[in-house]
Amino acid sequence: MASSQTKGASPQETPAGGKTFFGHPRGLATLFMTEMWERFSFYGMRALLVVYLISGGPDADKDAQGGGLGMPEADAVAIYSVYMAMVYLLAMPGGWFGDRVWGPRKTVAIAASVIMAGHLTLAVPGEAMFFLGLVLVALGSGLMKANISTMVGQLYRGPQDPRRDGGFTVFYMGINLGAFFAPLVIGTVGQQYNWHLGFGLAAVGMGLGLIQFLIGSRHLDAQSSVVPTPLSAEERNSTLIKSLLWLVVAAVFYGVVTFTGNFTLNWALVPITLLGLVIPAAVLVRIKRDKELTAVEQTKVSGYIWFFVVAAIFWMIYDQGGSTMAAFAETKTAGEVFGIDFPSSWFQSLNPLFIMALAPVFAWLWLWLARSDREPTTTVKFALSLLMIGGSFFVFVVPMLMAADGAKASPMWLVSIYLIQTAGELCLSPVGLSVTTKMAPEKYASQMMGVWFLAVTAGDCITGLLSIGGVDLSGSAVVATEATMAVLAGAGVYAYRKKIIQLMGDVR
Repeated sequence: MASSQTKGASPQETPAGGKTFFGHPRGLATLFMTEMWERFSFYGMRALLVVYLISGGPDADKDAQGGGLGMPEADAVAIYSVYMAMVYLLAMPGGWFGDRVWGPRKTVAIAASVIMAGHLTLAVPGEAMFFLGLVLVALGSGLMKANISTMVGQLYRGPQDPRRDGGFTVFYMGINLGAFFAPLVIGTVGQQYNWHLGFGLAAVGMGLGLIQFLIGSRHLDAQSSVVPTPLSAEERNSTLIKSLLWLVVAAVFYGVVTFTGNFTLNWALVPITLLGLVIPAAVLVRIKRDKELTAVEQTKVSGYIWFFVVAAIFWMIYDQGGSTMAAFAETKTAGEVFGIDFPSSWFQSLNPLFIMALAPVFAWLWLWLARSDREPTTTVKFALSLLMIGGSFFVFVVPMLMAADGAKASPMWLVSIYLIQTAGELCLSPVGLSVTTKMAPEKYASQMMGVWFLAVTAGDCITGLLSIGGVDLSGSAVVATEATMAVLAGAGVYAYRKKIIQLMGDVR
């Protein structure tokens, strides 16, 4: 049994006395470490992004080393939001490549290489190289996301395996371990020494993750190398021709706009944000109308739409922790605690720190409640996530008003906001990953993971459109409005919880 496992056979069954990873298949360790290093690179660059864009501008304090792009905060928030939307938007074609072209394992290896190239490009000075690097990192991250989560699910014996939710929780801890150290290392080097050296460190992190994945891939399920529904020769040619046509159309269009002197940043930002709203809706409609799905699968897709909408609202607010709140931390929050100065990027380590501290507590709480049959359903957990994310922005209003006269807000306000948001995330994100794998039609295994990440795209695109449209997301009135919307949506989901549970069928 052990020998076949090392050759790539399914590691779902662990032989007596065989090695495990915290009671889970050894393949989980490979995926845990790969995702940890990928998140180290991703969140390190994310911690620097908005601060780098606004540093040197009129609304920002001068950083220690200079060299930021000096953009207005509204433009920085819009770029950040569109970048995040691209990362999650590209998770859908990433899942498609895993399902139909390369298989999940090969797709992840290629994705890690592209991400590393993107960070190396960011390490080269120049605005053009900066945006090219963002595109490469987004492309690679999109290719990786759906496929690595799919491989986690493949380690277990179907949706009813009792270890499955725990496996996703352990995997989620890997994400946050990398995310915790990234701002402390990459953020410090980037903000206090050299921006591009910080971006270069992100490339080193992804390189380590790629090496670890290639070495440990023998412990993965053999299914991870299989292309579930490979393209036929005719489909491959058709897809290639259509892709090239769209590429030519885009190149000609933007070439004309640039040649006539009409190009502005919005020519790139607005189409992406609109696509980020249209594509998720179109994908869900296409899956829902697929006549090959069984009646049970159709019903589950209907139930899943509720979770998608909740997630989109949640991420719309949550992801502003790296944009609106990051800008507030840089320009309006005191960067000192107990006489110790620290860069504003360190605030980005709070969320993963709280997750690592609270995830075991939440896991224990759900099990404790389950013993007496009182564990909240998935629907109730999602409703709680909205109430918490809305509540966090109600708290955010207070330091915003305190800093309105130019005073610096205490960093403890941001600490409390990130703490509340973390509690909400633990009610939604690991639960959402698990419920997606459970409710996904077999035909759309990897693609449904892409659909889950499209909820982030939709949320970030709403934020991006608001910024592009001139809405001041750093205004207390707008923050209070977002908070109110989230709380009302959470109350609505709770009120309709019984209907949603019926749509979920046998999934709990």
